[in-house]
Amino acid sequence: MAGYILKELKAHAPFTIFGAITGIAIMAFSFKLPYKASYNIFYVLHPLHVLLSALVTAAMYKLHTCSRIGKDCIKGKCNFWALILIGYAGSVGIATISDSLIPYAAESLLGMPNRGIHLGFIEKWWLVNPLAIIGIAIAYYKPTTKFPHSLHVLLSTWASLFHIIMAKGGILSWFSYITIFLFLFLAVWIPCCVSDIVFPLLFVKDNKTKRG
Repeated sequence: MAGYILKELKAHAPFTIFGAITGIAIMAFSFKLPYKASYNIFYVLHPLHVLLSALVTAAMYKLHTCSRIGKDCIKGKCNFWALILIGYAGSVGIATISDSLIPYAAESLLGMPNRGIHLGFIEKWWLVNPLAIIGIAIAYYKPTTKFPHSLHVLLSTWASLFHIIMAKGGILSWFSYITIFLFLFLAVWIPCCVSDIVFPLLFVKDNKTKRG
């Protein structure tokens, strides 16, 4: 498992770097974006991130469980409640770390004036939690992990970015841009791989690393 995790982290690093570069580019051209606009964009990107994360996390669990117990899973008898709990914790829990807590750490380090922790599953509970359930439901009936994961990485990067843009309150220095780039990379690289790959496989007794 440790070797598999390192392999996946290495494979996802280039695309995550690309995502962080797009984030810095967006920030450079949105330095005058009002707080309210950044807030609204964050609450478009973050819920979409949760939706895709729930889909991929639950799908990864179901596909690997299916590979172990066969036809019963395909018929819909595959640990339904476990699927819900794993999909929810792996999406809402880890997306909150990625989109809110790690960006807040960057905001605090840089002393940004409007910094704050925006916990979507509480602050916009009526939006974020239902989308997590929808993602799990899609995974239950049609599990897939290939397409959503790449989109998940970009959405996570941009959600983290607009959390930071909300807090900045002015023009940033080059040092701030470098710091933000590093935090954007870390906010996505480890949490997304953990959410989509490592976390669901922890609950599969016979871990088979065949992607769906």
